[in-house]
Amino acid sequence: LIHTDSKGRYGAPKIHFLLLKAGFSVSLKRVQRLMRKAEIYSITTKKFRPQSNRKPIEARENVLQQNFSTSKLNEKWVADITYIHTLRDGWCYLATVLDLYSKKIIGYSFSRSMTTELVLDALNNATSVQQPLPGLILHTDL
Repeated sequence: LIHTDSKGRYGAPKIHFLLLKAGFSVSLKRVQRLMRKAEIYSITTKKFRPQSNRKPIEARENVLQQNFSTSKLNEKWVADITYIHTLRDGWCYLATVLDLYSKKIIGYSFSRSMTTELVLDALNNATSVQQPLPGLILHTDL
């Protein structure tokens, strides 16, 4: 019942905790054994493990030099990719471009695959909306 109410999310440790809280005297090993015997398993997801590409990393000049202060809009932008795990689609990716002056996301793109197009779409989104002048600094971790 606890497992069903949790929509299959709870495993033996959580069910054991809830049984103790409800006043039942039962060990964690017994809960594990009974769940295994009844073929009850919690929903598990694999952790993301980035793949190495075995290529040497190109050395690039750090123009920003950790100086994140700005005095006007469209002077310095930072970009990054975030990994998001979803139940339906597995790992998805969100590329964002943030203006350091306003601290607002000015361009983004979301995709099921991490590709160059994902990043370029986010950058094109930001440049079409903001229309920056020459001299803009775009900082990424690589």
